[in-house]
Amino acid sequence: MYCTGTNLRLLTFRQPPRSSSPSASSSPAATIAFSKYTISIKSFASQPLPLSRYNIPFNVIESCRGNPATLLCFKTFVAKNESAAALSTVLEESDGISAGKRICGSVGDGDSNALVNLKGLREKSVTSIYAGPQHILNNIRRRTRISGGVLMNAGLITSLVLFLLAFDWFSWRIVKIQLETFYFLRPFLISAALSAFAGWLYIPIVDNMKIHQIIREEGPKTHSSKRGTPTMGGLFFVPIGIVVASHMTNYNSLPVFGSILATLAFAGVGLIDDLLSCIKSHNYGLPGWIKLILQAAVGLWFSFWLGSTNISTANMKLSVLLPQPFGPVYLGSSFLALTAFCFTAMGNGVNLTDGLDGLAGGIAAWAFIGMSVAVLAVSPDLAVFGASMAGACVGFLFHNRYKASIFMGDTGSLGLGGALAAMASCTGMFLPLFICSLLFVMEVLSVIVQVFSVQVTKRLYGVSQRVFRMAPIHHHFELCGFKEPVIVASAYFISCILALIAGCIGVLSA
Repeated sequence: MYCTGTNLRLLTFRQPPRSSSPSASSSPAATIAFSKYTISIKSFASQPLPLSRYNIPFNVIESCRGNPATLLCFKTFVAKNESAAALSTVLEESDGISAGKRICGSVGDGDSNALVNLKGLREKSVTSIYAGPQHILNNIRRRTRISGGVLMNAGLITSLVLFLLAFDWFSWRIVKIQLETFYFLRPFLISAALSAFAGWLYIPIVDNMKIHQIIREEGPKTHSSKRGTPTMGGLFFVPIGIVVASHMTNYNSLPVFGSILATLAFAGVGLIDDLLSCIKSHNYGLPGWIKLILQAAVGLWFSFWLGSTNISTANMKLSVLLPQPFGPVYLGSSFLALTAFCFTAMGNGVNLTDGLDGLAGGIAAWAFIGMSVAVLAVSPDLAVFGASMAGACVGFLFHNRYKASIFMGDTGSLGLGGALAAMASCTGMFLPLFICSLLFVMEVLSVIVQVFSVQVTKRLYGVSQRVFRMAPIHHHFELCGFKEPVIVASAYFISCILALIAGCIGVLSA
Protein backbone atom coordinates (compact mmCIF):
# COMPACT_ATOMS: atom_id res chain seq x y z
CA MET A 1 0.00 0.00 0.00
CA TYR A 2 1.48 3.30 -1.05
CA CYS A 3 0.21 6.52 0.47
CA THR A 4 1.07 10.08 -0.47
CA GLY A 5 -0.02 13.14 1.43
CA THR A 6 0.86 15.48 4.22
CA ASN A 7 -0.21 13.07 6.95
CA LEU A 8 -0.13 9.57 5.50
CA ARG A 9 3.12 7.68 5.41
CA LEU A 10 4.55 5.03 3.10
CA LEU A 11 3.07 1.68 4.15
CA THR A 12 3.59 -1.84 2.90
CA PHE A 13 1.17 -4.73 3.32
CA ARG A 14 3.27 -7.87 3.38
CA GLN A 15 1.38 -11.08 2.75
CA PRO A 16 2.88 -14.30 4.19
CA PRO A 17 3.04 -17.38 1.92
CA ARG A 18 -0.26 -19.18 1.49
CA SER A 19 -1.35 -22.41 -0.04
CA SER A 20 -1.43 -22.56 -3.81
CA SER A 21 -4.76 -21.61 -5.31
CA PRO A 22 -5.73 -21.03 -8.92
CA SER A 23 -7.31 -17.76 -7.92
CA ALA A 24 -4.15 -16.25 -6.43
CA SER A 25 -1.55 -16.18 -9.16
CA SER A 26 -1.05 -12.48 -9.87
CA SER A 27 -2.11 -9.10 -8.47
CA PRO A 28 -4.03 -6.40 -10.34
CA ALA A 29 -3.79 -2.82 -9.20
CA ALA A 30 -6.53 -0.96 -7.39
CA THR A 31 -6.78 2.73 -6.62
CA ILE A 32 -8.63 4.67 -3.98
CA ALA A 33 -8.84 8.42 -4.61
CA PHE A 34 -10.16 10.73 -1.96
CA SER A 35 -9.78 14.34 -0.89
CA LYS A 36 -6.12 15.40 -1.22
CA TYR A 37 -4.75 11.91 -0.58
CA THR A 38 -4.31 9.08 -3.06
CA ILE A 39 -3.84 5.48 -2.00
CA SER A 40 -2.63 2.89 -4.50
CA ILE A 41 -3.32 -0.71 -3.56
CA LYS A 42 -2.02 -3.97 -4.97
CA SER A 43 -4.82 -6.54 -4.81
CA PHE A 44 -3.95 -9.97 -3.58
CA ALA A 45 -5.65 -12.02 -6.29
CA SER A 46 -5.82 -11.97 -10.05
CA GLN A 47 -9.37 -13.30 -10.20
CA PRO A 48 -12.37 -11.70 -8.44
CA LEU A 49 -11.43 -11.25 -4.81
CA PRO A 50 -13.39 -13.71 -2.60
CA LEU A 51 -11.80 -12.74 0.70
CA SER A 52 -14.39 -14.65 2.64
CA ARG A 53 -12.67 -17.87 1.53
CA TYR A 54 -9.39 -17.00 3.24
CA ASN A 55 -8.35 -16.27 6.76
CA ILE A 56 -5.17 -14.41 5.78
CA PRO A 57 -3.11 -12.46 8.33
CA PHE A 58 -1.43 -9.37 6.91
CA ASN A 59 1.51 -7.67 8.63
CA VAL A 60 1.70 -3.90 8.36
CA ILE A 61 5.25 -2.64 7.84
CA GLU A 62 6.05 1.04 8.00
CA SER A 63 8.77 1.58 5.41
CA CYS A 64 9.05 5.36 5.60
CA ARG A 65 12.51 5.95 7.10
CA GLY A 66 12.70 8.23 10.11
CA ASN A 67 8.94 8.59 10.69
CA PRO A 68 8.42 8.76 14.47
CA ALA A 69 4.65 8.23 14.30
CA THR A 70 3.26 5.17 16.01
CA LEU A 71 0.99 3.47 13.53
CA LEU A 72 -1.77 1.04 14.37
CA CYS A 73 -3.64 -0.29 11.38
CA PHE A 74 -6.78 -2.41 11.68
CA LYS A 75 -8.10 -3.87 8.45
CA THR A 76 -11.48 -5.31 7.71
CA PHE A 77 -12.00 -7.01 4.39
CA VAL A 78 -15.55 -7.48 3.23
CA ALA A 79 -16.50 -9.67 0.29
CA LYS A 80 -19.74 -8.63 -1.37
CA ASN A 81 -19.68 -11.20 -4.10
CA GLU A 82 -17.35 -13.15 -6.39
CA SER A 83 -16.50 -10.12 -8.57
CA ALA A 84 -16.21 -7.21 -6.16
CA ALA A 85 -14.82 -6.47 -2.72
CA ALA A 86 -15.35 -3.73 -0.24
CA LEU A 87 -12.59 -2.63 2.04
CA SER A 88 -12.97 -1.17 5.50
CA THR A 89 -9.82 0.28 6.98
CA VAL A 90 -9.24 2.39 10.03
CA LEU A 91 -5.90 4.18 10.29
CA GLU A 92 -4.81 5.67 13.56
CA GLU A 93 -1.64 7.72 13.32
CA SER A 94 -0.16 10.11 15.82
CA ASP A 95 0.04 13.04 13.42
CA GLY A 96 -3.64 13.70 12.98
CA ILE A 97 -5.45 10.92 11.05
CA SER A 98 -8.68 10.39 12.96
CA ALA A 99 -9.97 6.88 13.46
CA GLY A 100 -13.04 5.94 11.50
CA LYS A 101 -12.71 8.75 8.96
CA ARG A 102 -15.17 8.27 6.12
CA ILE A 103 -13.43 8.01 2.76
CA CYS A 104 -15.00 6.86 -0.48
CA GLY A 105 -13.44 5.70 -3.72
CA SER A 106 -13.38 2.77 -6.10
CA VAL A 107 -11.52 -0.49 -6.30
CA GLY A 108 -10.87 -2.12 -9.65
CA ASP A 109 -10.63 -5.90 -9.80
CA GLY A 110 -10.72 -6.53 -13.51
CA ASP A 111 -14.00 -5.55 -15.14
CA SER A 112 -15.93 -4.48 -12.08
CA ASN A 113 -15.72 -1.66 -9.58
CA ALA A 114 -16.83 -1.63 -5.98
CA LEU A 115 -17.63 1.19 -3.64
CA VAL A 116 -15.14 1.56 -0.82
CA ASN A 117 -16.48 2.86 2.44
CA LEU A 118 -14.13 3.10 5.37
CA LYS A 119 -16.94 3.30 7.89
CA GLY A 120 -20.30 1.73 8.43
CA LEU A 121 -20.02 -1.45 6.34
CA ARG A 122 -22.38 -4.12 7.66
CA GLU A 123 -22.03 -7.00 5.21
CA LYS A 124 -22.26 -10.52 6.49
CA SER A 125 -18.86 -11.97 5.68
CA VAL A 126 -16.27 -9.95 7.50
CA THR A 127 -12.72 -10.99 8.30
CA SER A 128 -11.01 -8.72 10.82
CA ILE A 129 -7.24 -8.74 10.80
CA TYR A 130 -4.95 -6.80 13.11
CA ALA A 131 -1.26 -6.40 13.80
CA GLY A 132 -0.23 -9.07 16.27
CA PRO A 133 1.93 -8.73 19.40
CA GLN A 134 5.09 -9.85 17.61
CA HIS A 135 4.76 -7.07 15.05
CA ILE A 136 4.21 -4.49 17.79
CA LEU A 137 7.35 -5.67 19.61
CA ASN A 138 9.36 -5.55 16.38
CA ASN A 139 8.09 -2.05 15.73
CA ILE A 140 9.15 -0.90 19.20
CA ARG A 141 12.62 -2.42 18.79
CA ARG A 142 13.05 -0.74 15.42
CA ARG A 143 12.11 2.66 16.82
CA THR A 144 14.27 2.42 19.94
CA ARG A 145 17.34 1.09 18.13
CA ILE A 146 20.22 3.56 17.94
CA SER A 147 21.42 4.08 14.38
CA GLY A 148 24.94 3.19 13.34
CA GLY A 149 25.74 6.79 12.45
CA VAL A 150 24.93 8.00 15.97
CA LEU A 151 27.06 5.27 17.53
CA MET A 152 30.01 6.10 15.27
CA ASN A 153 29.71 9.79 16.07
CA ALA A 154 29.55 9.09 19.79
CA GLY A 155 32.62 6.87 19.60
CA LEU A 156 34.55 9.37 17.51
CA ILE A 157 33.77 12.33 19.76
CA THR A 158 34.52 10.36 22.92
CA SER A 159 37.89 9.17 21.65
CA LEU A 160 38.86 12.64 20.41
CA VAL A 161 37.88 14.34 23.66
CA LEU A 162 39.72 11.78 25.79
CA PHE A 163 42.82 12.10 23.62
CA LEU A 164 42.80 15.90 23.81
CA LEU A 165 42.25 15.85 27.57
CA ALA A 166 45.19 13.51 28.01
CA PHE A 167 47.44 15.54 25.76
CA ASP A 168 46.45 18.81 27.45
CA TRP A 169 47.42 17.24 30.75
CA PHE A 170 50.79 15.84 29.65
CA SER A 171 51.79 18.30 26.91
CA TRP A 172 54.11 20.31 29.16
CA ARG A 173 56.07 17.13 29.87
CA ILE A 174 56.22 16.12 26.20
CA VAL A 175 57.15 19.37 24.46
CA LYS A 176 58.45 21.31 27.50
CA ILE A 177 56.07 24.21 26.80
CA GLN A 178 53.79 25.73 29.43
CA LEU A 179 50.37 25.99 27.79
CA GLU A 180 47.04 27.38 28.90
CA THR A 181 44.46 25.12 30.47
CA PHE A 182 42.60 23.02 27.90
CA TYR A 183 44.78 24.48 25.16
CA PHE A 184 43.54 21.94 22.58
CA LEU A 185 40.15 21.07 23.99
CA ARG A 186 38.72 24.60 24.07
CA PRO A 187 38.99 25.41 20.34
CA PHE A 188 37.91 21.87 19.50
CA LEU A 189 34.69 21.99 21.52
CA ILE A 190 33.83 25.57 20.52
CA SER A 191 34.19 24.79 16.82
CA ALA A 192 32.26 21.54 17.14
CA ALA A 193 29.33 23.21 18.93
CA LEU A 194 29.17 26.16 16.53
CA SER A 195 29.40 23.95 13.44
CA ALA A 196 26.67 21.63 14.66
CA PHE A 197 24.38 24.59 15.39
CA ALA A 198 25.17 26.29 12.08
CA GLY A 199 24.31 23.11 10.21
CA TRP A 200 20.72 23.15 11.48
CA LEU A 201 20.36 26.67 10.10
CA TYR A 202 22.24 26.10 6.85
CA ILE A 203 20.78 22.81 5.63
CA PRO A 204 17.17 24.04 5.16
CA ILE A 205 18.48 27.03 3.21
CA VAL A 206 20.44 25.04 0.64
CA ASP A 207 17.65 22.48 0.47
CA ASN A 208 15.12 25.17 -0.42
CA MET A 209 17.55 26.54 -3.00
CA LYS A 210 17.67 23.05 -4.62
CA ILE A 211 21.45 22.81 -4.20
CA HIS A 212 21.57 19.03 -4.20
CA GLN A 213 24.27 16.46 -4.77
CA ILE A 214 24.52 15.07 -8.29
CA ILE A 215 25.09 11.31 -8.02
CA ARG A 216 27.36 9.97 -10.74
CA GLU A 217 25.76 7.22 -12.78
CA GLU A 218 28.82 4.97 -12.75
CA GLY A 219 28.87 4.87 -8.94
CA PRO A 220 27.45 2.07 -6.77
CA LYS A 221 23.74 1.47 -7.30
CA THR A 222 23.10 1.74 -3.56
CA HIS A 223 24.01 5.43 -3.72
CA SER A 224 20.92 6.24 -5.75
CA SER A 225 19.07 6.78 -2.46
CA LYS A 226 21.39 9.72 -1.75
CA ARG A 227 20.10 11.64 -4.73
CA GLY A 228 18.57 14.93 -3.62
CA THR A 229 20.77 15.36 -0.52
CA PRO A 230 21.95 18.98 -0.08
CA THR A 231 25.61 19.68 -0.73
CA MET A 232 28.20 22.47 -0.35
CA GLY A 233 28.34 21.90 3.40
CA GLY A 234 31.88 23.27 3.47
CA LEU A 235 30.39 26.74 3.35
CA PHE A 236 29.22 26.53 6.95
CA PHE A 237 31.81 24.47 8.85
CA VAL A 238 35.13 25.51 7.25
CA PRO A 239 34.63 29.25 8.02
CA ILE A 240 33.72 28.40 11.61
CA GLY A 241 36.98 26.52 12.11
CA ILE A 242 38.86 29.48 10.64
CA VAL A 243 37.11 32.10 12.78
CA VAL A 244 37.57 30.15 16.02
CA ALA A 245 41.26 29.59 15.31
CA SER A 246 41.78 33.28 14.51
CA HIS A 247 40.06 34.34 17.71
CA MET A 248 41.98 31.88 19.89
CA THR A 249 45.30 33.15 18.47
CA ASN A 250 44.31 36.83 18.88
CA TYR A 251 44.37 37.47 15.12
CA ASN A 252 48.13 38.10 15.11
CA SER A 253 49.69 34.78 14.08
CA LEU A 254 51.42 34.74 10.69
CA PRO A 255 51.38 30.93 10.28
CA VAL A 256 47.66 30.83 11.04
CA PHE A 257 47.04 33.75 8.69
CA GLY A 258 48.86 32.03 5.84
CA SER A 259 47.09 28.72 6.50
CA ILE A 260 43.74 30.50 6.47
CA LEU A 261 44.50 32.10 3.10
CA ALA A 262 45.48 28.73 1.63
CA THR A 263 42.36 27.10 3.07
CA LEU A 264 40.10 29.79 1.64
CA ALA A 265 41.84 29.60 -1.75
CA PHE A 266 41.26 25.85 -1.96
CA ALA A 267 37.69 26.21 -0.71
CA GLY A 268 37.13 28.84 -3.40
CA VAL A 269 38.25 26.41 -6.10
CA GLY A 270 35.87 23.83 -4.68
CA LEU A 271 33.04 26.35 -4.53
CA ILE A 272 33.44 27.15 -8.22
CA ASP A 273 33.37 23.43 -9.00
CA ASP A 274 30.23 22.88 -6.90
CA LEU A 275 28.41 25.83 -8.46
CA LEU A 276 29.22 24.65 -11.98
CA SER A 277 28.01 21.16 -11.08
CA CYS A 278 24.69 22.55 -9.85
CA ILE A 279 24.29 24.80 -12.88
CA LYS A 280 25.07 22.03 -15.38
CA SER A 281 23.21 19.35 -13.34
CA HIS A 282 26.21 17.12 -13.76
CA ASN A 283 28.63 15.56 -11.31
CA TYR A 284 31.62 17.22 -13.00
CA GLY A 285 32.04 20.98 -12.67
CA LEU A 286 35.50 22.29 -13.41
CA PRO A 287 37.59 20.12 -15.73
CA GLY A 288 40.13 18.05 -13.84
CA TRP A 289 43.18 19.63 -15.42
CA ILE A 290 41.98 23.13 -14.50
CA LYS A 291 41.50 22.10 -10.87
CA LEU A 292 44.99 20.60 -10.77
CA ILE A 293 46.51 23.78 -12.20
CA LEU A 294 44.67 25.96 -9.69
CA GLN A 295 45.70 23.76 -6.77
CA ALA A 296 49.33 23.67 -7.87
CA ALA A 297 49.26 27.45 -8.31
CA VAL A 298 48.05 27.91 -4.73
CA GLY A 299 50.81 25.59 -3.52
CA LEU A 300 53.49 27.53 -5.42
CA TRP A 301 52.15 30.85 -4.14
CA PHE A 302 52.21 29.50 -0.58
CA SER A 303 55.81 28.31 -0.89
CA PHE A 304 56.89 31.72 -2.23
CA TRP A 305 55.06 33.38 0.64
CA LEU A 306 56.86 31.13 3.11
CA GLY A 307 60.21 32.15 1.65
CA SER A 308 59.42 35.86 1.89
CA THR A 309 58.11 35.92 5.49
CA ASN A 310 59.80 35.25 8.79
CA ILE A 311 57.50 32.68 10.36
CA SER A 312 60.10 30.14 11.48
CA THR A 313 63.68 29.91 12.60
CA ALA A 314 66.43 30.10 10.01
CA ASN A 315 67.35 26.43 10.13
CA MET A 316 63.75 25.32 9.52
CA LYS A 317 62.82 27.54 6.60
CA LEU A 318 62.44 25.57 3.36
CA SER A 319 63.38 22.42 5.28
CA VAL A 320 61.76 19.09 6.02
CA LEU A 321 61.86 18.02 9.65
CA LEU A 322 62.73 14.37 10.26
CA PRO A 323 63.42 12.44 13.47
CA GLN A 324 66.97 12.30 14.76
CA PRO A 325 69.58 11.44 13.65
CA PHE A 326 68.34 12.54 10.22
CA GLY A 327 67.55 16.01 11.51
CA PRO A 328 66.13 18.83 9.37
CA VAL A 329 66.82 18.41 5.65
CA TYR A 330 67.23 21.66 3.73
CA LEU A 331 65.61 21.45 0.28
CA GLY A 332 66.05 24.98 -1.05
CA SER A 333 64.22 25.46 -4.33
CA SER A 334 62.98 21.85 -4.27
CA PHE A 335 60.80 22.88 -1.37
CA LEU A 336 58.60 24.77 -3.87
CA ALA A 337 57.85 21.62 -5.85
CA LEU A 338 57.25 19.60 -2.67
CA THR A 339 54.78 22.18 -1.38
CA ALA A 340 52.86 22.33 -4.66
CA PHE A 341 52.70 18.53 -4.78
CA CYS A 342 51.57 18.36 -1.16
CA PHE A 343 48.71 20.82 -1.73
CA THR A 344 47.56 19.03 -4.87
CA ALA A 345 47.76 15.57 -3.32
CA MET A 346 45.94 16.50 -0.12
CA GLY A 347 43.16 18.38 -1.90
CA ASN A 348 42.44 15.50 -4.23
CA GLY A 349 42.89 12.92 -1.47
CA VAL A 350 40.17 14.40 0.74
CA ASN A 351 37.99 15.02 -2.31
CA LEU A 352 38.18 11.38 -3.45
CA THR A 353 37.58 10.10 0.08
CA ASP A 354 34.34 12.05 0.35
CA GLY A 355 32.24 9.23 -1.07
CA LEU A 356 30.63 7.69 2.01
CA ASP A 357 28.63 9.32 4.78
CA GLY A 358 31.00 10.63 7.44
CA LEU A 359 34.13 9.09 5.91
CA ALA A 360 36.13 12.17 4.87
CA GLY A 361 35.05 14.26 7.86
CA GLY A 362 36.08 11.70 10.47
CA ILE A 363 39.42 10.89 8.85
CA ALA A 364 40.15 14.61 8.47
CA ALA A 365 39.35 15.24 12.16
CA TRP A 366 41.94 12.68 13.25
CA ALA A 367 44.45 13.98 10.70
CA PHE A 368 44.12 17.51 12.09
CA ILE A 369 44.60 16.23 15.64
CA GLY A 370 47.70 14.30 14.61
CA MET A 371 49.13 17.36 12.87
CA SER A 372 48.30 19.57 15.88
CA VAL A 373 50.39 17.34 18.11
CA ALA A 374 53.19 17.18 15.53
CA VAL A 375 53.50 20.95 15.03
CA LEU A 376 53.00 21.99 18.65
CA ALA A 377 56.71 22.39 19.44
CA VAL A 378 57.33 24.36 16.22
CA SER A 379 54.21 26.55 16.11
CA PRO A 380 51.70 26.37 18.99
CA ASP A 381 49.34 28.69 17.10
CA LEU A 382 49.11 26.23 14.23
CA ALA A 383 48.28 23.52 16.76
CA VAL A 384 45.27 25.60 17.81
CA PHE A 385 44.31 25.97 14.14
CA GLY A 386 44.41 22.20 13.70
CA ALA A 387 42.32 21.56 16.82
CA SER A 388 39.77 24.13 15.69
CA MET A 389 39.48 22.58 12.22
CA ALA A 390 39.11 19.13 13.80
CA GLY A 391 36.23 20.45 15.91
CA ALA A 392 34.60 21.95 12.81
CA CYS A 393 34.79 18.53 11.12
CA VAL A 394 33.14 16.88 14.12
CA GLY A 395 30.37 19.49 14.13
CA PHE A 396 29.80 18.79 10.47
CA LEU A 397 29.55 15.06 11.21
CA PHE A 398 26.45 15.73 13.28
CA HIS A 399 24.73 16.23 9.92
CA ASN A 400 26.95 14.12 7.66
CA ARG A 401 26.82 10.92 9.68
CA TYR A 402 25.12 7.87 8.21
CA LYS A 403 22.58 8.61 6.77
CA ALA A 404 23.77 12.05 5.76
CA SER A 405 21.60 15.16 5.73
CA ILE A 406 24.23 17.11 3.78
CA PHE A 407 27.51 16.55 1.94
CA MET A 408 30.56 18.78 2.25
CA GLY A 409 31.07 18.99 -1.52
CA ASP A 410 34.29 20.12 -3.13
CA THR A 411 34.04 23.32 -1.09
CA GLY A 412 34.66 21.39 2.09
CA SER A 413 36.94 18.62 0.85
CA LEU A 414 39.37 20.92 -0.97
CA GLY A 415 39.32 23.37 1.94
CA LEU A 416 40.27 20.63 4.41
CA GLY A 417 43.02 19.35 2.13
CA GLY A 418 44.45 22.85 1.75
CA ALA A 419 44.42 23.38 5.52
CA LEU A 420 46.33 20.14 6.19
CA ALA A 421 48.91 20.93 3.50
CA ALA A 422 49.38 24.45 4.86
CA MET A 423 50.09 23.15 8.37
CA ALA A 424 52.78 20.81 7.02
CA SER A 425 54.33 23.43 4.73
CA CYS A 426 54.61 26.05 7.47
CA THR A 427 56.45 23.69 9.81
CA GLY A 428 58.20 21.22 7.50
CA MET A 429 56.18 18.35 9.01
CA PHE A 430 55.59 16.51 5.76
CA LEU A 431 56.34 13.06 7.18
CA PRO A 432 53.70 13.32 9.96
CA LEU A 433 51.25 14.63 7.37
CA PHE A 434 51.90 11.62 5.15
CA ILE A 435 51.36 9.25 8.08
CA CYS A 436 48.17 10.75 9.52
CA SER A 437 46.73 11.19 5.99
CA LEU A 438 47.68 7.72 4.82
CA LEU A 439 44.06 6.80 4.09
CA PHE A 440 43.75 9.85 1.83
CA VAL A 441 46.93 8.74 0.06
CA MET A 442 45.50 5.24 -0.39
CA GLU A 443 42.37 6.65 -1.99
CA VAL A 444 44.44 8.59 -4.51
CA LEU A 445 46.71 5.64 -5.23
CA SER A 446 43.74 3.34 -5.80
CA VAL A 447 42.43 5.66 -8.50
CA ILE A 448 45.87 5.95 -10.13
CA VAL A 449 46.37 2.18 -10.10
CA GLN A 450 42.89 1.57 -11.49
CA VAL A 451 43.30 4.03 -14.37
CA PHE A 452 46.79 2.75 -15.18
CA SER A 453 45.62 -0.87 -15.17
CA VAL A 454 42.66 -0.17 -17.45
CA GLN A 455 44.70 1.78 -19.98
CA VAL A 456 47.68 -0.59 -20.08
CA THR A 457 45.66 -3.82 -20.33
CA LYS A 458 43.40 -2.35 -22.99
CA ARG A 459 46.41 -1.34 -25.05
CA LEU A 460 48.20 -4.68 -24.62
CA TYR A 461 45.34 -7.17 -24.70
CA GLY A 462 42.48 -5.18 -26.23
CA VAL A 463 40.35 -5.75 -23.12
CA SER A 464 40.56 -3.54 -20.05
CA GLN A 465 41.15 -5.29 -16.74
CA ARG A 466 40.56 -3.70 -13.35
CA VAL A 467 42.50 -4.18 -10.16
CA PHE A 468 39.57 -3.06 -7.99
CA ARG A 469 35.89 -3.55 -8.57
CA MET A 470 35.52 0.20 -8.39
CA ALA A 471 37.78 3.10 -7.44
CA PRO A 472 38.29 4.86 -5.07
CA ILE A 473 38.95 1.91 -2.83
CA HIS A 474 36.06 2.51 -0.41
CA HIS A 475 33.68 1.69 -3.29
CA HIS A 476 35.62 -1.54 -3.83
CA PHE A 477 34.86 -2.55 -0.25
CA GLU A 478 31.21 -1.62 -0.76
CA LEU A 479 30.94 -3.91 -3.79
CA CYS A 480 32.69 -6.66 -1.81
CA GLY A 481 29.70 -6.69 0.53
CA PHE A 482 30.85 -4.52 3.42
CA LYS A 483 28.19 -2.16 4.71
CA GLU A 484 28.83 1.57 4.63
CA PRO A 485 28.92 2.07 8.44
CA VAL A 486 31.40 -0.81 8.81
CA ILE A 487 33.76 0.76 6.27
CA VAL A 488 33.55 4.17 7.93
CA ALA A 489 34.01 2.82 11.47
CA SER A 490 37.06 0.85 10.36
CA ALA A 491 38.52 3.96 8.75
CA TYR A 492 38.00 5.90 12.01
CA PHE A 493 39.88 3.27 13.98
CA ILE A 494 42.79 3.20 11.52
CA SER A 495 42.91 7.01 11.45
CA CYS A 496 43.13 7.14 15.24
CA ILE A 497 46.20 4.88 15.23
CA LEU A 498 47.79 6.82 12.37
CA ALA A 499 47.22 10.12 14.19
CA LEU A 500 48.97 8.79 17.31
CA ILE A 501 51.94 7.63 15.24
CA ALA A 502 52.10 10.92 13.35
CA GLY A 503 52.04 12.88 16.59
CA CYS A 504 54.89 10.84 18.02
CA ILE A 505 56.94 11.28 14.85
CA GLY A 506 56.33 15.02 14.95
CA VAL A 507 57.39 15.33 18.58
CA LEU A 508 60.57 13.40 17.86
CA SER A 509 61.29 15.49 14.76
CA ALA A 510 60.90 18.80 16.59
